[in-house]
Amino acid sequence: QVQLVESGGGLVQAGGSLRLSCAASTRTFGNYNMGWFRQAPGKEREFVAAISWSGGSTYYADSMKGRFTISRDNAKNTVYLQMNSLKPEDTAVYYCAADPRGPGTVVSRRAHEYTYWGQGTQVTVSS
Repeated sequence: QVQLVESGGGLVQAGGSLRLSCAASTRTFGNYNMGWFRQAPGKEREFVAAISWSGGSTYYADSMKGRFTISRDNAKNTVYLQMNSLKPEDTAVYYCAADPRGPGTVVSRRAHEYTYWGQGTQVTVSS
């Protein structure tokens, strides 16, 4: 069983920045495509960003392009989400997720295609 532990959430003013981290408890982390999702109160979980196993390909939801950056350090078994120019509508619980199907698998934007999930970290952006 793979455990994912997010950190870095908090309260920030609009226009500010946060960097989320997600540490994975597996030695095969380098084979996993990774994603970030978020869920605001009363809303469905939505895709934020994803990165391929090698880090060579990244994908973003349209509303995050140019503001958020996903990256990974396979030596540290960690994926990051740098969030800049934060808006009140970015307020949500942010989850990282892992797809262990390995290299060659298409990086997914769909939550149901990710097998392992973290517990989430709260991000609150005040206006």
